[in-house]
Amino acid sequence: MASTYTYTIGRRKTASAQVRLFEWKGETTVNGRKIGEYITRSDLFDVAYTPLKLCKAKDSTYFEVKVSGSGESAQAGAIAHGLSRALAEKDEGFKKILKAAGLLTRDARKVERKKPGRHKARKGMQWSKR
Repeated sequence: MASTYTYTIGRRKTASAQVRLFEWKGETTVNGRKIGEYITRSDLFDVAYTPLKLCKAKDSTYFEVKVSGSGESAQAGAIAHGLSRALAEKDEGFKKILKAAGLLTRDARKVERKKPGRHKARKGMQWSKR
């Protein structure tokens, strides 16, 4: 296994992904499992691999990820964010491509907390005039 790698953290909602990007050809793993076993939905698989496809680095690199929190969609977004940051750190040319695609910006949207006296975050009680 290669000893030099680029380490970054990607986040989305409450998901956090610790990404190690290696320069050589190897096996991509997520939480110790093959990425195909961990991410089974094809649309989420594409989301996770978007940064590598844009930079045309899919064949020359592999990565290892530890991801936790939230659901599978947010985890795929966190992996993509972490990969984007790692690629941008590795090469300045990649940074322009990824920034134009909006992959370096952290999506800060989270679930709004429930407020007291309400059913949900914004939904109030049913009101009747009579």
